[in-house]
Amino acid sequence: MTGFDTGSLTGHAPQALLIAAVLAGMWLLLVVIRYVRADRGTQVSMRQAVRVRWGWVRLARMAGLTVTDKTPGLLAQLTAQKDGPAPAPRVLTPRIKVKPDRFGVIVRARALPQVGLEEYQKAARFLADAWRCTRVSVLPDGPGKVVIRGVRSDPLTTPTEHRPTGRLPEDVARWELGVDEFAAPVCVSLANVPGVTVAGTPGAGKTSGINKFVCDLAPSAAVQFVGFDGKVSRAEEGDYADLVKRMFAFCGDDLDEANALFKRLVALRRRRSSVIRDVLGVKNMWHVGPSRLWPLTVVLIDEAHTFFREYKGSDVETKRLAALTAENARLVEDLVKKGRSVGILTILISQKTTGDAIPTFIRDVCPVGLSFAQKTVEAAVAALGDDIRNWPDASPVTLQDPAYVGVAVMAMQGRPGFTRIRTPYVSDADAARIAEATSHLTADPALCLDALLDTTSNTNPGDDGQDGPAVPLAKP
Repeated sequence: MTGFDTGSLTGHAPQALLIAAVLAGMWLLLVVIRYVRADRGTQVSMRQAVRVRWGWVRLARMAGLTVTDKTPGLLAQLTAQKDGPAPAPRVLTPRIKVKPDRFGVIVRARALPQVGLEEYQKAARFLADAWRCTRVSVLPDGPGKVVIRGVRSDPLTTPTEHRPTGRLPEDVARWELGVDEFAAPVCVSLANVPGVTVAGTPGAGKTSGINKFVCDLAPSAAVQFVGFDGKVSRAEEGDYADLVKRMFAFCGDDLDEANALFKRLVALRRRRSSVIRDVLGVKNMWHVGPSRLWPLTVVLIDEAHTFFREYKGSDVETKRLAALTAENARLVEDLVKKGRSVGILTILISQKTTGDAIPTFIRDVCPVGLSFAQKTVEAAVAALGDDIRNWPDASPVTLQDPAYVGVAVMAMQGRPGFTRIRTPYVSDADAARIAEATSHLTADPALCLDALLDTTSNTNPGDDGQDGPAVPLAKP
């Protein structure tokens, strides 16, 4: 049997050290490259992440995030002498992983006995001070884990810009609104949603938010748009001048024209309701999803109060206008209450969503509500519900400072209270580029339904191919 050759091991030591040095140098080079290529905010966060890692053990002890284990470990038990002193208790510190980004750091930590989610949440203010963060949040991250989000700069007061890529969206029912006050992405699912209300004072960011929504979904032929703008007579005079090419119909403040278009949409809703089971094989379109021949039809009603205004007077013209707006309200009520299952989504936009602007029998059926800056508590309550009174710090009344242009408030499922969201700015030039490049995808859903009914030989007529080519990427 050959003995262990210590000389051979010693001879390979220089090579092993050289390999270790090369690997360490490559790792260090990679870190330097990442640091140099990062933007200024991320560079500051990367330095912050280093301080968080190096100071974690000491900070965790001071913040009460450690636990004392009086049971000796296996090695201590093996080496302990029979008549010797008992091994000293061990102080256990949770392990962490730190990831920097533009706004701060994301720390993922493990829980320990007596150190769980509640203890981390209690220590949040101490962690914020130690890490020099504006605010710190602690949320569960799976069994026995927590995620700690520390933001150094306030995402709500940091304007962001969105440049639509023109790529086909992965999910046409996904509305990516922006980021919350901890820079976490905020998304809303519009599947099975009958309506959305968007409120806010002029210039607060409503139009830019809608621009992003349209630009993100425009590359899909499975989505079609129709626009109403109550503050202009023609599309080129208003906010939708750049997007009208991607709309199969548009009307301004003419009540007769709007009434005719609402009737046209209700007729589409009735036709879809009458044939959906025979054509799609389901009672709810969302069970199979929208397609080119059965697209999600998005009805955008901006300055909605124009179309629902209550006219009071005894002259013939006033009575005629009052009858038109009353009928408009009934028609939109039909779309909101009955359009969900057949793929019609109505988005109502107004400065205030009080009952005199949007009838309550329409507004209260819309499960998703956003509000940008508001001047009065009453307007905030109309937009978000009475519960906003219990969350004064999140009220849109506090968003009147110019720094908060583009910030909205909404109630999110699964989160207590209300969430403040920084929505990104979309330029008119980018909106025009997307609309122009996707205009060939525009189609009247009524004609699509006619084509779908003609394709009786297709086993899956609702899905007949590609949604259309993507738009050229935006120039950096």
